[in-house]
Amino acid sequence: MTLLKKITGAALALSLGAGTALAQEPTFFRIGTGSAGGTYFPIGGTIANGISAPPGSRPCDEGGQCGVPGLIAIAQSTTASVFNNTAVQNGELEAGMAAADVTRSMYMGSGKFDGKPHEKLRIVANLYPEDLHLVLPEGESIDSLADLEGKRVGIAQAGSGTQVAVLQMLEKWGITRDNIDEAELNNSQSAERLADGQLDAYFYAAGWPVSAMVQLATTKGMELHSFSDEDLAIINEAVPAYIPSTIPAGVYEGIDYEVKTPAVSALLNVSSDLDEELVYGITKAMWNDNTRNLLDNGHAKGKQITLETALDGIMSLGVPLHPGAEKFYKEAGLLE
Repeated sequence: MTLLKKITGAALALSLGAGTALAQEPTFFRIGTGSAGGTYFPIGGTIANGISAPPGSRPCDEGGQCGVPGLIAIAQSTTASVFNNTAVQNGELEAGMAAADVTRSMYMGSGKFDGKPHEKLRIVANLYPEDLHLVLPEGESIDSLADLEGKRVGIAQAGSGTQVAVLQMLEKWGITRDNIDEAELNNSQSAERLADGQLDAYFYAAGWPVSAMVQLATTKGMELHSFSDEDLAIINEAVPAYIPSTIPAGVYEGIDYEVKTPAVSALLNVSSDLDEELVYGITKAMWNDNTRNLLDNGHAKGKQITLETALDGIMSLGVPLHPGAEKFYKEAGLLE
């Protein structure tokens, strides 16, 4: 039996209240996240835990798991947004976390993805803002992105939304791959290279606090670039999905100043091929009290993932909600 048929069969059994044998057949649900040193991976793991209810597990009202009966969700470490959306489009993942700007461009087949629309992408929820971190060695600073010319710069890994957005931003200051020594590395690798003196700066968009940066700050030390209001306006023009945000002072050891930086929303996406009742069940499980408790007691960014903000910016993004998610939000009174 194919994975899609198992998903459809399990969802149908749940919706009809059919026999327990079929309803409890294991259904595996893979969620693409990001690198272990970022934010996608721990948040994806929390969501996977919340929506799961493996066969034979105790019922929710008896202190067991409160997810979709028979569902085993797994958070997989990947290179993040572009990879996740591509894998969802191709049926290689059931779900993926991705930045809003990348999701819009991939769905529409615009920008870097010109002529290659990913028409199967559907949104389940807006999750939280991802703040762009421009990390520098301790004691170092720059006036603007133009100062990165000729430097050794981490631009995040290929297949990440960070890299796509950062290259668009840098162009506004005349910086391209041709006049920097760029490094395509994930967050943990970039932090290690910066600590070892092999990088002069690196970019990474993620929800704070980012574990690799927490470690860097407490061991070798680091600085974060705070963008001027003028530069934030230029970035918003270049990449409209990135809006002004703030990383509060004290999030990282030694960073005792407020950091002005652009941020983009992180989304949870699925394929239009997934059964409506399955996605309805997953969306409902995401916002139950059990998952709320998991989010509040996990990664710090989990507290910002709320039902009240689940649709923020979605209607203007141009990417449809999955019908199963839409059904839940209508029942919850968030959509007409």
